[in-house]
Amino acid sequence: MKPGIHPDYHEITVIMTDGTEYKTRSCYGTPGATLRLDVDPKSHPAWTGVQRMLDTGGQVAKFNKKFGGLGQRKKA
Repeated sequence: MKPGIHPDYHEITVIMTDGTEYKTRSCYGTPGATLRLDVDPKSHPAWTGVQRMLDTGGQVAKFNKKFGGLGQRKKA
């Protein structure tokens, strides 16, 4: 590796959403910095496979009410 062109690679602490923490090496922050995660593999639906149910019918109805007539010509 060429000297002087790479970022500083140091140890940081990562804190998951459930409070568990571990140490890893990263270019984030300064040595000893703490990275708190808002989304992590233990809680995010993309990794857990558990989806939160949304009121999609209500959202679609609200959208159609607001923008339903968009693009339609009014008869004179």
